[in-house]
Amino acid sequence: MFRTIGQHVGQRAALTRRLHTLPDLPYDYNALEPIVSAEIMQLHHGKHHAAYVANLNVVEEKFQEAQAKNDLKTMITLGPALRFNGGGHINHSIFWHNLSPNGGGKPEGELMTAIVKDFGTFDNFKNILSTSTVGIQGSGWGWLGYNKTTKNLVVTTQVNQDPLEATTGLVPLLGIDVWEHAYYLQYKNVRADYVKNLFNIINWKDVAQRLEAARQ
Repeated sequence: MFRTIGQHVGQRAALTRRLHTLPDLPYDYNALEPIVSAEIMQLHHGKHHAAYVANLNVVEEKFQEAQAKNDLKTMITLGPALRFNGGGHINHSIFWHNLSPNGGGKPEGELMTAIVKDFGTFDNFKNILSTSTVGIQGSGWGWLGYNKTTKNLVVTTQVNQDPLEATTGLVPLLGIDVWEHAYYLQYKNVRADYVKNLFNIINWKDVAQRLEAARQ
């Protein structure tokens, strides 16, 4: 069956989309030193996150082409790559803002109240998140999330780049990246030291803002 010009135009319009872009960091590459070196930040942001974005754009275009053709087999085949690269982009976009050269210390206000309510003390929360994150087998993320149904804070982990909200329903508040490129050049294979030191640059104001937004 021949397609009309209008049908071709309509299909092209359906495939038109806005490309994902690598977000700028809210600080310089060397701003998190000595906790995270400038070399790690350059590789982590400029290479790894950039690769997730580039791959996501390619996979998403192929997915939309398959969707326009109602090619279910291809859409299913592309699913893992979409999840991996899309999750990598989502997770890192949160991670950069979870860190700050002016971070560290303890949270205040409603965030601290929620932490005490759900974990007893801040130190207990910190220990639970640290232990869970360090214990991830292979690569993944440790998360503090918010359960909108129970209205509780939850510590959990995700493998690979699985995005927290899309796979669990929890709203991501604080993520700790434990892929090797996040720490290996500086901390070698001692993941526990990396996680411990990262708490010195956690941007609790950003985490508190995410909690406030999740509660609305």
